[in-house]
Amino acid sequence: MTRKRLTPLARKLRRDMTDAEVLLWSRLRGSQLGAKFTKQFPIGDAVGDFACRSAKIVVELDGGQHALAAEADADRTRLIEAHGYTVIRFWNSEVMSNIDGVLETILHHLRIARGQ
Repeated sequence: MTRKRLTPLARKLRRDMTDAEVLLWSRLRGSQLGAKFTKQFPIGDAVGDFACRSAKIVVELDGGQHALAAEADADRTRLIEAHGYTVIRFWNSEVMSNIDGVLETILHHLRIARGQ
């Protein structure tokens, strides 16, 4: 699949965000963590939930359906990592119940990417 074919999917995913995605996006948008993130970013044959292109980090949120799709998630992670990105995964429930901890983990990865 090419990036051009993923663009309509990415647009649909941007419109139909989950509650956890909406919450996390409200804390990532506008460079609130000191880095610019984009949502539903096509990378190769995958669409990353949130990506910081400058730090080469992708944040993926997984709902309950992902418990049954661990192999597919691992394949997506490998696809994204093949493009030089680090993938960080969180459960939707973790975002909803511990947004500060999620943001701290993302900040930690941003610091590593910047060599701090």
